[in-house]
Amino acid sequence: MRQTKLFTKTTKDTPKGEEAKNAQLLIRAGFINKEMAGVYSFLPLGLRVIRKIEAIIRDEMDNTLNASEIFMPALHPLENYEKTGRDNIDVLFRTELATGRSLVLGQSHEEVVVPLAKNHIFSYRDLPVYVYQIQNKFRNELRAKSGILRGREFSMKDLYSFHVDEEDLNRYYEQSKKAYKNIFERAGIGDSTYMTFADGGTFSKYSHEFQTVTEAGEDIIHLCSDCEVAINEEIIDEQEKCPECGEKSKLVEKKAIEVGNIFKLKTKFSDAFNLTYTDEDGKEKPVYMGCYGIGVGRLMGAVLEVNSDKNGMIWPEEIAPYQVHLIPIGDKAREKAEEIYENFDQEILYDDRDTSVGDKFADADLMGIPYRVVISDKTLKKDSVEIKKRSEEEEKLVKIDNLQSYV
Repeated sequence: MRQTKLFTKTTKDTPKGEEAKNAQLLIRAGFINKEMAGVYSFLPLGLRVIRKIEAIIRDEMDNTLNASEIFMPALHPLENYEKTGRDNIDVLFRTELATGRSLVLGQSHEEVVVPLAKNHIFSYRDLPVYVYQIQNKFRNELRAKSGILRGREFSMKDLYSFHVDEEDLNRYYEQSKKAYKNIFERAGIGDSTYMTFADGGTFSKYSHEFQTVTEAGEDIIHLCSDCEVAINEEIIDEQEKCPECGEKSKLVEKKAIEVGNIFKLKTKFSDAFNLTYTDEDGKEKPVYMGCYGIGVGRLMGAVLEVNSDKNGMIWPEEIAPYQVHLIPIGDKAREKAEEIYENFDQEILYDDRDTSVGDKFADADLMGIPYRVVISDKTLKKDSVEIKKRSEEEEKLVKIDNLQSYV
């Protein structure tokens, strides 16, 4: 992509009224635009990052968890929420049809996926079933804050599993932990993201959150220094010791961002809609369920809170919008840069703008693309380019012929 052809431009000014670092950087770099509190447009560079995060998630859902992707509507009938007792949730956006029928905008999809499953689950032979989607959710947050970490409209991956019994649910639940770990490692925050024991509510003793440690976090977790698991602040009084090793002295208080969660729903929603199956003996039994969520935009924001510095963003390679940021300095260098750009077979952003070298370097740091490749009249004398990884301080001279293999 030629930078002159990008829809957006960078800005040096910190956006007014935006306190969160993730949103400040993304807006300045032209990745997103704030439409109102808690509502953002994702622009070309930002959308490329979102699509790469989605690709990682889809890979793990499809291949690790054997789930099938579907897409459910955002408009939900209110009567479905009345059946589950969730019609009075304070974050529901409410609307209605011209006929007067009451609707809500989906804040999650249990009230849609369970009636859907009733059309396809009848016998034990139909189970287990795993379906997921990546779709926008809507929550009427009283105070939307923290940039794309907490919005009123946001993209979310939600997976729903259906099982013959609790034992099969538990098996899949453990498998989902592995898939989530893979996702966060591939997104570049595996070293700072911990499985966290949380209150299971009416479903079970525990649910599990995946919390990324950062000073920008809204949550407090108590992290075990040995076991690499944590306890959410809300249940620390009843679970004072590490649930893995049993040691209280090893728990350290940290701020963190929740980037995912998993719940054993058991039969709560199945009972509400009478979702049952016939077992091998012809007896009718309830279907057991689990649900598994990841906020896609929230994950993107968490990555930036962990991977950034005073100059801008530092994208992990698997989710970076481009792998190489090509910057020419001088007329002869520009001619060679054109040749490199046209023949490069990897993702490349070519800064072909007519602006100062200082501006180009500053924007490269702000955008955070993994490899900055500078070609100048000086490097051309050595048939080389100067390469600097965004996460490192030093530059290296690399022969032009070796550039593609190097990156």
